[in-house]
Amino acid sequence: MTSAPQAPAARPAAAAAPRPYLLRCPVCRQGYQDDGLRLDCAAAHRPGLLSTEYATAFAPTAGEGPFRYRCWLPTAGRALPEGGGGTTYRAERLGRELGLAELWVAFSGYWPERGAALATGSFKELEAQAVLARLPERPPVLVVASAGNTAAAFLRACSRQGVACVLVVPETALPALATAGERADCVRLVTVAGDYTDAIELADAIAARPGHQAEGGTRNVARRDGLGTALLAAAETIGRLPDHYVQAVGSGAGAIAAHQAAGRLLAAGFPAAPDRAGRSGGLPRLTLCQNTPFAPMVRAWQQGLAEPAVGSGPDVRAAVAAAHAPELTTRKPPYGVAGGVREILTASGGELLAADNAEAVAAGRLFAGAEGIDIAPAAAVALAGLRRAVAAGRIGARDTVLLHVTGGGRARRAADHPPTGAVRPDLRIPAGLGPEAAAYLVTGA
Repeated sequence: MTSAPQAPAARPAAAAAPRPYLLRCPVCRQGYQDDGLRLDCAAAHRPGLLSTEYATAFAPTAGEGPFRYRCWLPTAGRALPEGGGGTTYRAERLGRELGLAELWVAFSGYWPERGAALATGSFKELEAQAVLARLPERPPVLVVASAGNTAAAFLRACSRQGVACVLVVPETALPALATAGERADCVRLVTVAGDYTDAIELADAIAARPGHQAEGGTRNVARRDGLGTALLAAAETIGRLPDHYVQAVGSGAGAIAAHQAAGRLLAAGFPAAPDRAGRSGGLPRLTLCQNTPFAPMVRAWQQGLAEPAVGSGPDVRAAVAAAHAPELTTRKPPYGVAGGVREILTASGGELLAADNAEAVAAGRLFAGAEGIDIAPAAAVALAGLRRAVAAGRIGARDTVLLHVTGGGRARRAADHPPTGAVRPDLRIPAGLGPEAAAYLVTGA
């Protein structure tokens, strides 16, 4: 077992220059200068997701990857590393299968022939790169909970940039980390004998220890703005915003990111999709998809609930374990908070759909057959939801549709770069050990 990564020793330093953006609370409208770590508004009111307000215009730079859009990323202003990105293309073959004349795919994965260079095969690399770019010069140890994909992205990014972090994942998530590459000593990997919720509880306990800081998940503006670069890139390629944006959701961070990015583009005068009468359109309509047997946000949306009703008993754990896409099994998504999933669905005229395991498996096969590349389970859920929406007439044959494939090409990546061996954690937390006791084992404090 390796020793826990240590936060850099504090040292006197001049105050950092103000960054060219503000953090804004959607509830009280309070604005904050960013220190690279803030996750919440300091005022006492109902929860809300801080958002970024940029002083710069939409001015993409040369190159590829998320930092092409540094104009709308909350970076610390230092030199940024080269970052891999996805690709957007018109999916004519898949579109014919679905009866869609204008189907576009934002492929966030590994597909070198198409120019997609996310080595872990997931859009989580976009958020990891942005989160690290936002950090102050000498950050505390970052603590990240993950169902697998996010941990792989942060393992790769933190190892390459020398950022100390603790990754907490379910034991079953270890195979998803095999694509991340070699792990540096500054990255510590901890597994729990449970599911994603157990990983979150332990990560929260670790983050409360001195010298540690929660990465923040959806509450982190850099995570959302990093994910939002996929929408920015797609809009550039298409030449305007799409009529519909389709994505699978667990927490909904990627969907919130796409909605916010589209809003910024509209405010900057970027062309929206014209409606059939030739009038100017607006925000893309969101079609968000979950995977039954675990689809709490779908039920909340259909029943008009303020928050999803999710318990913690054996039935819930069984539903989580049975899901085809475990990365979508967030039990406490930011649904009813200000700026959350319910709000963006309402604002865009969108909807939440559920696809079962059989539909998702069939959709994955359809994509591979039509496009020639494998896609991740969550992306297959999104495609299955799109098929449902088209069949129900919610999406028209002539509508411009953007399907976000949030992960894919892992089989191709493994063929090009075979994993060198099984991923082994630094510490395994057994079942029955509470998060506080486990956090002491991890940090020694």
